[in-house]
Amino acid sequence: MPNSFFTGGCLCGAIRYECSSRPIIMLNCHCRDCQQLSGGPFTPVVYVPAKAFKVTKGALHHYTTPSIANGHNKRGFCANCGSRITGAETERGIGITASSLDDPRWFQPKMNVWVSDAQPWDMLDPQLPGFDRYPPS
Repeated sequence: MPNSFFTGGCLCGAIRYECSSRPIIMLNCHCRDCQQLSGGPFTPVVYVPAKAFKVTKGALHHYTTPSIANGHNKRGFCANCGSRITGAETERGIGITASSLDDPRWFQPKMNVWVSDAQPWDMLDPQLPGFDRYPPS
């Protein structure tokens, strides 16, 4: 894992970002929104302090859905190729999709969230703690 700096972007290259902080947490989100947005069983998330994330090229477009935790879930994507880049954007933090990292090999999830929505064909890692919705505060 990078010590304090990592980069990423979208498929077409119109969006580029950098992060100046180590992740607060890395997780897999299995909620239905993440399933439908990703086209897969979950979204791998690198959650970082909001002030550490910076778009260096292009501009994210956003789509917001209801959220039990914060009232809304603001997600950022590339308007050109549709790649999802962010989610759970708040003043405090931002979730970055691990699939958008330039080097996603260092992604190591520490938990599964929203396992109540996980699909029966999704083989969750039994070594990772799982939470029906969110982990306890």
